[in-house]
Amino acid sequence: MHWHRKVNPVKGMGVRATARITKTHPNTIQAVLEVAGSKSAFLLDKMVREVNFPFVQVDEMFCFVGCKEKNNVTKDPERGRQSIFLGVDADSKFIINWMIGKRTSCTIEKYMQDLKLRVARPFQLSTDGYELFEDEVKWAFYGEAAYGQVSKKFIHPKARDSNTAEGRYEPSRVKTIYKRQVFGPVRFDKISTSYIDRTHLNLRLFNRRLTRLTLGFSKKLEYLKNSVALSIAHYNFCRVHHSLRGETPAMAARLTDHVWSIAELLTESGQIGSEKWICPLLEHSVSPPMKNSPKRRNISVNVPKFHEPEFVTTIDHDSREQPQPQLA
Repeated sequence: MHWHRKVNPVKGMGVRATARITKTHPNTIQAVLEVAGSKSAFLLDKMVREVNFPFVQVDEMFCFVGCKEKNNVTKDPERGRQSIFLGVDADSKFIINWMIGKRTSCTIEKYMQDLKLRVARPFQLSTDGYELFEDEVKWAFYGEAAYGQVSKKFIHPKARDSNTAEGRYEPSRVKTIYKRQVFGPVRFDKISTSYIDRTHLNLRLFNRRLTRLTLGFSKKLEYLKNSVALSIAHYNFCRVHHSLRGETPAMAARLTDHVWSIAELLTESGQIGSEKWICPLLEHSVSPPMKNSPKRRNISVNVPKFHEPEFVTTIDHDSREQPQPQLA
């Protein structure tokens, strides 16, 4: 049975939903995800080195593993709140690199040093106003890149007060946007985090582990990393972006010359590694469906692991006129 033609593992389906459609045990799906995710991470690591990305946007996305942070009584660093740090090229929409960890200066420092290996200098970097970004970016890129920050203030459309509980799940409106040059010759029209915010929405839509208010969250940090790696590899090499006129982000970044299929993605990720690896779904080497599944604790699956000026824009929602930038 050609299962890869019937189910797409990166279209927002959970492990158990995929297992029901393919009539396969969930541990088999999890084992394939672990190998495919690790190989996808290796593919991204080897292909993205010193690439020309002129305008890079960096931001972090909230998620959690196992439980919410308030329930993480043991303070386990691999449980509770986690942040997914992403870097996106504004022109090609290519996800340059990613890192999962706590929202601390140590994680941001490791991420910026990793970004330094991926992007050819000089380039322009944009982030939000989180205070830890500024120090770590200066430490990694001062004198080699331009850096600007954009800060947004939000207001609730009904209550006009973000501290009230009225309309809790309704989206807030942007009231004021501040753009600030931190260092380097920046272009103020390119200081933005809009593309990275849209990328966050794509990942939450197509990855069940990141979808809000569901039970599909990851129970282990390792599973989350494998899932995010596979989702990002599919986004970069297989998914045609509407704004790129029929190209994938990898094609727009001149890393590939055609749209990859999922079978090609998994096969190419194995060829780049130390040994050739073929997706088990293509070789029919996956264990057959289990009618009477044993208890989960008795199941074991062995898988190989591998100050400067500022610009202020005020948005008046009661007026139909377009907002005009003013020099602060």
